[in-house]
Amino acid sequence: MTKPINKLSNYIILIFFLITNLLTAQIKTDFGGYFQLLPSYQKINRQLSNLFRSDQSFFFNLSRLRLRPELYFGDNTRIRIEYELDLLYFNSKNLFLNFNEDKTNRQLIDLTWQPGNEAHLLFTHFIDRFYLRQDFDFGNIRIGRQRIAWGTGRIWNPTDLFNPINPTAFYKIEKDGADAVSATINLGDFTDVSLVYNPVNNLNNHNFAGRFRTNFDEFDVSLMAGRFDERTVLGLDFAGNLSGAGVRGEGIYEFANSISNNGFLKFILGMDYQFTPKLYGLIEYHYNGEGKIDKNKYEYSRLIKGEILNLSKNYIAISLMYQISALVNLTATNINNLNDGSGFLNATLVYSAAENIDLTSGTILFWGSNLTEYWFYPSSVYLAAKYYF
Repeated sequence: MTKPINKLSNYIILIFFLITNLLTAQIKTDFGGYFQLLPSYQKINRQLSNLFRSDQSFFFNLSRLRLRPELYFGDNTRIRIEYELDLLYFNSKNLFLNFNEDKTNRQLIDLTWQPGNEAHLLFTHFIDRFYLRQDFDFGNIRIGRQRIAWGTGRIWNPTDLFNPINPTAFYKIEKDGADAVSATINLGDFTDVSLVYNPVNNLNNHNFAGRFRTNFDEFDVSLMAGRFDERTVLGLDFAGNLSGAGVRGEGIYEFANSISNNGFLKFILGMDYQFTPKLYGLIEYHYNGEGKIDKNKYEYSRLIKGEILNLSKNYIAISLMYQISALVNLTATNINNLNDGSGFLNATLVYSAAENIDLTSGTILFWGSNLTEYWFYPSSVYLAAKYYF
């Protein structure tokens, strides 16, 4: 196993070089984070259990400690780090229990370590954010592992090609960081340009994109263009208000990169509304032109590798949140694959036990006929206790 110091050397040299001339500035610090316990009981359908000769039900407990130190060098320079330690206990080595925090295809350097990997216990720690931010009169520049927050969708984000997250992953909170150099240039009130360069695969390939954002009346509008995974991408997004409701949309077109690889369109259209002070609703439609209508042509290998998030073409999500009291909120989100009829329901009840303590009970239930998209996922019942500091 590569030693952590070797993995971190490139980052340390880079950060040291960039802040050498700032060491005489007054240094301030900020520190925060959270600790979470997430016990869960999961169960797959009997056909899958027999097919893969695995246990039908299993239990796991995920303990997560996330530390967020931040260093300020004067008023314009800061270093942000988010470091996480995960301890996973599972009572059964099951094919469908996969919490490996491996390097993603948007990360140049592997900053993940697993010093402990026992029969029923897995210890992992990793650096999910590590960047230097320098502010200027015109905007800012960030160098290092960071989150690129693009898009307006609440469930899906087609324009977010740096940090996508699968809505089925109830145990995942933050989007993965991307190793990048990014710059934001302010052009006026509510108008800016963002530029991102993301080297991947030992500098053999590169992703880069630009985004122009502005405002028209009550609508924020953005245009983006870039090169991702050797494909040219054009996209746009918008968000605003219409007759008291929030409306939003975003979409991309990825051009073909070879004769055998056709271009495709992806987009979402959504609306949300505050019906009463206690009841909020959201609906979002997703068209995935990269997907397949025939379930027998689903690209499972790409899904497992994290190259795609969905297998089919048409999806609908409906979410309702009801405030039972000032301290208790109930949320239910239903997502359906409109082509193969599979889907799932994620329902959570959150109690704010204290200013910095949240207690959650939840369930995520999957359904579908054989070999449909959500037929493969295990249904779960889970609890969560989260302490912020």
